[in-house]
Amino acid sequence: MIIKAVKLYENGFMTQPFAFGGEEGMEKFDPSVKYRSSLQNYVIDTGKEVILVDTGMPKGVPDAVPDETTMIYMGSTIKDYVSALKDVGYEPEQVTKILLTHKHADHSGELKSFPNAKIYTSPEEAEADELKGISVIPAQYQDGPYYNFDACEKIADGVYYLPAKGHTTGNSIVIAEDNGLFYLIHGDVTYTDEALYENKLSIVFEDIAAARDTLNRVRDFVQNHPTVYLSTHTPLGYENLEAKKVIDLNNPPESIPPVAVEAKESTGKYVCSICGFVYDPAVGDPEHGIPAGTKFEDLPDDWKCPRCRQAKSNFNKA
Repeated sequence: MIIKAVKLYENGFMTQPFAFGGEEGMEKFDPSVKYRSSLQNYVIDTGKEVILVDTGMPKGVPDAVPDETTMIYMGSTIKDYVSALKDVGYEPEQVTKILLTHKHADHSGELKSFPNAKIYTSPEEAEADELKGISVIPAQYQDGPYYNFDACEKIADGVYYLPAKGHTTGNSIVIAEDNGLFYLIHGDVTYTDEALYENKLSIVFEDIAAARDTLNRVRDFVQNHPTVYLSTHTPLGYENLEAKKVIDLNNPPESIPPVAVEAKESTGKYVCSICGFVYDPAVGDPEHGIPAGTKFEDLPDDWKCPRCRQAKSNFNKA
């Protein structure tokens, strides 16, 4: 089995209140503390199949322009998903299956680019707006428990798809077993590994009680099995993979500070840091009563992202 990271964004950051504040509140944490951020997804080559776990942002989404209010900035684009996948040795036609951790566009953005792939998602998200027009297979999770997880679906030899609700109501994780190690690809159970070690939930969730249960299960699993933790939004994900680093919750590594962010000029558009939706003032949001020509600053404080329904505060300048 070969597992590779498909690297999409680099040199981003997230604040501690964003990464840790889901249960105790953002005000309990220090906004001056920042952790590295990025965006990468993963490919599993079993020797018989090429399986993707998520497919990045839609091609053409503009980079964010962070400022002093930005809570998470994924960084600057390295390459679009298909180009980045080719860089690690795979053409779209080779992909046989895609396992979607959840519906958000930074995970589902290029699903349409793989003509031969069967796309698996949770039954809760099979009809999600983000997946409209895409043929998906709702997982049934009928292959029994997987260690301390209640259910799973075996996708291929050594590859398991598990419900892990909370971040979204249909969130899933993927575990690949190889040479005595468990590679846990989790989407956004945590946004940064520091939150895994500190046992903290981010501020982004659809079901906080389910998110807590999932994190508890993940922490219990990694305590009892040699696990390489493959995150989506921190370079620790691919660094763990490259080093085959096994998580030890009792010995967290020292955090590496993020690099300084180069100043950029804003286009006047805003991009959702959670799902990649671009708010264009020229278009507005007429479906929700926002006419064309409405500046982002003039949107009501209770306006939410039309795609993922997260708060206005999660948008960055583009």
